[in-house]
Amino acid sequence: MNSYLSMFTDLTFGFIALFTLTKILGKTQISQITAFDFISALVLGELIGNALFDEKTGIPEIAFVVFTWGALMYITEYITQRFKGSRNFFEGSPSIVIYNGKLIRDVMKKNKLDVNQLQHMLRAKDVFSLAEVQYAILETNGTISVLRKSDYQTPSRKDMKLASEPVQLPITLVNDGEILYDNLLEKNLTEEWLMEELKKQNYNDLTEVFHVEYQKDKDLLIFPVSNRHHQKWDV
Repeated sequence: MNSYLSMFTDLTFGFIALFTLTKILGKTQISQITAFDFISALVLGELIGNALFDEKTGIPEIAFVVFTWGALMYITEYITQRFKGSRNFFEGSPSIVIYNGKLIRDVMKKNKLDVNQLQHMLRAKDVFSLAEVQYAILETNGTISVLRKSDYQTPSRKDMKLASEPVQLPITLVNDGEILYDNLLEKNLTEEWLMEELKKQNYNDLTEVFHVEYQKDKDLLIFPVSNRHHQKWDV
């Protein structure tokens, strides 16, 4: 019974201490967690967990662990606020993954981001086609910020009192240089038709193509394997 009471006391103190630490460090530790913050949270959780289930550990030891780690986090935050040059090291920097409507593959590869993940993140921003995107920035907390092309920005057709048009969901035909035959079949398209459409846009071989998006009655949206006039874009 004493062991349960001891665990309850330690756990309650640990909860209060972590809650207090969170309040001191600020809300950004929760709402804008970076890779550094994520690692810090894991390490702190491991330290607290080990302290709670070690019979030789009590409230003084837990307090030491929590507040020592909190002090280190506070010092790190102070350094990043005081010395701007340290921010990239501790927090990372945003990266442009779509520039002027073109996928920047080198930046995506550097950030371990594939097209499927990018499309998922864009859909979370109510963007269902890469054709709508002028710029997309991968933020340091893992979210994505999107600037749509002017044709897809507000005001809407309703605002302009124009007749509504049917909405079509774009479908991927080529991803990472590979044809998605199930998607071709779903739209009653053939590989031969796809290759002919690629040739119309001066792509004579599938090895030249990284990603292809299809919408009915529109030209294929094609992203080449290599971007012309490519350079490194980070912000």
